[in-house]
Amino acid sequence: MKLDALRHADFSRLDAAVTDWSEMVGKLKTLKDDARSQLKGKADKADWTGLNAAVTREFIAKTVEEFGDAHTQATSIRNILKDTRDELVEYRRQLNDAIARGLKKNLTVVGNSDGSFTVTMNIHPDRAAEGTDVPDHSPQDVTDLRDEIQGILTKAAESDSTAARALRALVDQADLGFSDASYANRDAAAEAMQAADRAAELAADPGGMTPEEFDELNSALEKYGDDDLFAERFATALGPQGVMDFWTGINDPHTNMQLGQARVDKYGSLQEHLGLTLANATQSDSAAMQRWERDMVGLTGELVPSRDNPRAVGAQVMSNLMRWGDFDDKFLKNYGNELIRVEKERSGNGRSAELAWHFPMGPMLNRTGTDGGSDPMTGFMMALGKSPEAATDFFNGTFVTKDEDHDFLRDTDGDGNKGKIGLTNFQYLFEERDWPKEYDDKGEESITGKNAFGWALEAAATGHPAGEQPTPDLPPHSPGQARLMEALVNSVSDDPERLTKHGYLSDSFGQIAAEYLPDINRATADDKHGNTNLLFPVAGTAAEMDHNDVTRFLVSLGQNPEGYARVEMGQKAYMTNLMDYHLNPDLPEDKRYPQDPQTTIEEIARRSGEISGTLAIGRQEAVLGEAHQKDEDYQKSMGQLKNTISGIVGTGIGVGTSFIATPAGGAAAGGAAGTVSSVVLEQIFGGLEPNNLKAAGENEGVRWEMARQNSTEHGQVAALEAAKAHDLPYANKVADWVLHGNGDGFASASVNVSRMADDLDTNIPN
Repeated sequence: MKLDALRHADFSRLDAAVTDWSEMVGKLKTLKDDARSQLKGKADKADWTGLNAAVTREFIAKTVEEFGDAHTQATSIRNILKDTRDELVEYRRQLNDAIARGLKKNLTVVGNSDGSFTVTMNIHPDRAAEGTDVPDHSPQDVTDLRDEIQGILTKAAESDSTAARALRALVDQADLGFSDASYANRDAAAEAMQAADRAAELAADPGGMTPEEFDELNSALEKYGDDDLFAERFATALGPQGVMDFWTGINDPHTNMQLGQARVDKYGSLQEHLGLTLANATQSDSAAMQRWERDMVGLTGELVPSRDNPRAVGAQVMSNLMRWGDFDDKFLKNYGNELIRVEKERSGNGRSAELAWHFPMGPMLNRTGTDGGSDPMTGFMMALGKSPEAATDFFNGTFVTKDEDHDFLRDTDGDGNKGKIGLTNFQYLFEERDWPKEYDDKGEESITGKNAFGWALEAAATGHPAGEQPTPDLPPHSPGQARLMEALVNSVSDDPERLTKHGYLSDSFGQIAAEYLPDINRATADDKHGNTNLLFPVAGTAAEMDHNDVTRFLVSLGQNPEGYARVEMGQKAYMTNLMDYHLNPDLPEDKRYPQDPQTTIEEIARRSGEISGTLAIGRQEAVLGEAHQKDEDYQKSMGQLKNTISGIVGTGIGVGTSFIATPAGGAAAGGAAGTVSSVVLEQIFGGLEPNNLKAAGENEGVRWEMARQNSTEHGQVAALEAAKAHDLPYANKVADWVLHGNGDGFASASVNVSRMADDLDTNIPN
């Protein structure tokens, strides 16, 4: 900062900028609030079907978010400008005060043409007018004034330069649209970027890192990891190769044995904080970060640390840092494509994934204790579990085509002869891949990799992060999501042991099934030309499934308590809302199932009864068969879902956002639906299910009858409450309709499974 530039600074233009941005913040807040209350509010109540349901509604939701981001970014810019303006005004005051104090000691400050300045005597005593008293000063006074002036100019220059850097970085965060990075002042932004530079400096030398420097780095990543400017600055300063070298080096005892001995118990914490920081960094659209992402993808198949002394492959390093955080979808798609290419290359097109990622005496790249981290697919699956769009894209991608060199053979036409086929990434990972053996910190074989696959598939098929529940504004199922549901059901039907031998997948698969209950109910109806589509409305793309495949899938899912609970509870909630929906006299005519109320209720109860009956057969097999599962485990799983299912029903859309999206549905949700659902759920959790099944012991017939009675009573309560809520004249008849329909459904379940008895190897009820 030049002396005269600050001394005579005119801040009128900066004042005007602050004023303009303040006005902009106010206007954007109004737009943000209007967008949320008006645009999105009306969109949520609108009747979305077809392409509008899949595209327009989601576009509106993203547009509303952009208004929010625009307001946030404008606020941050205003705050930084205002803070910088206030600081520079204060520094100008300090400068002029210092110069004035110097004059009192006969010292003046003169700016030079090169921007420097000189402190000199103002009036030499020999040239002073006669009688003029010239103040004295010492050499120390000159030095002190010079240092004070220089200190003010240095701080002013720092304020100006860091503000400029922060503003540029803030704007660069979003290539299109706006950033949601929020800063209260210039200091906060500048501090974050300075901390990033220091953190990158520390990570650049894993071999020379001391325990104290390790602690400093870990603390910085923990404190600033969710700060947008910090994350982008740290990642780009360290660089993709720097990330590889750091995490490989720190986990290699030959690189820094002293650090490992002192801090190995903290490696898991650092792994998490580093992963979260990198995930946040990928959300930046800056040119530097886009280069970082391209270069990181390019390192997926590269040997680390070098070809002369390989200890790992780039994918193994990066994937272990992807277990936390929300990575950018585009980055995940590109990374996933390259990961598949590298696995194909190293495994002989899928012949041996074990050998593809095996490095003798390789470093332990995962410090969570669940597995050693040698299989890069594990961490990548965890990342996909938090990024539904990328997950859907990945699983629908092609692993091998029919014409490639591979050993995947199938009998596709039933003539007994097997031929080469093409496989999607889903088919390869679920049906064909021999997942590399990994072991946890207790020495037991790890299931983390394939379990993470289940999470990723849950996100891919449902459209929301794994472990979460659908929300009212979640877009309906897309074609890609529906195709995955179809592929999953077909795959389990083709070989039920793909699920039953890996029961830990059942929580994810059960959640997927629960969110496709409209599609599953349609499949059980076997109605190609009737009006089942109106009885079980689907706003987005429907998953087209074969009835027999659905039966095999549900029987397999029912053999695990978590899978059973998610679908059984989901079906009860769905049935309840569906009855309330169809018994609502205000339902528009074009949405109404064109049958009388009795036929409508009977058919809903019939389909629900068949689904519950099929699940009950699976449960019966688990309890009475070789699995020796306990009824208590089923009861516990049901109880754990109480709050979750209550939340889903509270949205008024049943399980899965593909159910209802009409004004009538919204009206029901705000009124009767909550009451109807709460009564039915309270009954389910009130002890009717599954305590009485325990009393049935190993008598298959008694257990079957108990399950049927439970299902009937739940359906009857749902119909009664819905009829009462809408004050319908036939309220005294609906329970009989449910009794008849549910009985038919359970009978159908028994017949359907009996036809597949040899295939499913189950205990069929008498």
